[in-house]
Amino acid sequence: MTNVYDAKVAIVGAGSAGISIAARLLRKNRQLHGQVLLIDPSDKHYYQPLWTLVGGGAAKVEDSVREQASLIPEGAKWLKEAVDTFSPENNTLETKEGSTVRYDYLVVAAGIEIYWDQIKGLKETIGKNGVCSNYSYDYVQSTWENIRNFRGGTAIFTQPSTPVKCGGAPQKIMYLADDYFRQSGVREHTNIIFASGLPNIFAVKRYADTLEQVIQRKNIETKYRVELVEIDGDTKKATFEHLDTNERFTLSFDMIHVTPPMGPPAFIAKSALADAAGWVDVDPYTLQHKTYKNVFGAGDCTNLPTSKTGAAIRKQAPVVAENLLALMNGKPLQSRYDGYTSCPLVTGYNKLVLAEFDYDKNPRETFPFDQSKERMSMYVMKKNLLPIMYWNGMLKGLM
Repeated sequence: MTNVYDAKVAIVGAGSAGISIAARLLRKNRQLHGQVLLIDPSDKHYYQPLWTLVGGGAAKVEDSVREQASLIPEGAKWLKEAVDTFSPENNTLETKEGSTVRYDYLVVAAGIEIYWDQIKGLKETIGKNGVCSNYSYDYVQSTWENIRNFRGGTAIFTQPSTPVKCGGAPQKIMYLADDYFRQSGVREHTNIIFASGLPNIFAVKRYADTLEQVIQRKNIETKYRVELVEIDGDTKKATFEHLDTNERFTLSFDMIHVTPPMGPPAFIAKSALADAAGWVDVDPYTLQHKTYKNVFGAGDCTNLPTSKTGAAIRKQAPVVAENLLALMNGKPLQSRYDGYTSCPLVTGYNKLVLAEFDYDKNPRETFPFDQSKERMSMYVMKKNLLPIMYWNGMLKGLM
């Protein structure tokens, strides 16, 4: 027999966006208690921004995870199942387990999918043969093992051309590795290569100028518009394709940190909620779906033209909550999201550039000083303060 669930508000995804929005809705409208349904199959919740520091040996991986059940806001229900299909014209969705959810309003906040299998050979060698990645709880500690035990040679750090979680993360671990190689006395015997599918080091010139200086100071070789397409762990060879010429070339490595390609979750991409590229198709300012007015989107699964970061979600969550409540009350949607995002760019141990900007790539800096400069204070904030703000503030709908 099919299980049928009814919800005033169904929220797909209990990650940063889903939990934050649920908490805000329940805080602002007590009548929604028992009427908000979070749908997510995962029993763990990860604070992924910490994984850069875990990979660099500066934080513990266990500090990045909590039980999902401990974070579900009071007044919300949790359906521990995975969504399979949407029927927005009927205000229903189906789960892979066969359940039907009927809703009045829907929020899609399902995150981004990692395509490990799009790089030939990666799944077979990840976590061994000098191949590592910070983009998985299961493998992030192998990054630190590789950095700590590195004895010289070629260390490659990759970034795909696709959108990724926190666009600066692929280079942040490289700067920490460079610092550690210098501390351990192997840097002079090491060639560090940053191989990126993007055309430059960073999209906002103010911060890119600083990062170019960091790369020059650290003597890092850069290769842009190149995509990792195949990896052979046994022979320690990585094959890249130039995105403009389609020319392929192979590099030998002693260590390689791989940022895998990412994209929209398949169940979203195949649905009527998706744009041509597979992302949830929302208005960039109100976050309301362009076609289905009782649907909103937030976070990495949307087609918002900004970096996919937790800081962006922190600004999107109140917009979704306020506009959804306005819609329920028959009022105009007045809350606006301006594309704000933030990328705390770790440039070494105790060094960080806090990039903050909007849709137009204009800096939107929080502090009364030049955030394009490397600062120890900002590193301390990322390491010690932001996790506390996340667990105790953002996820509780307080900030």
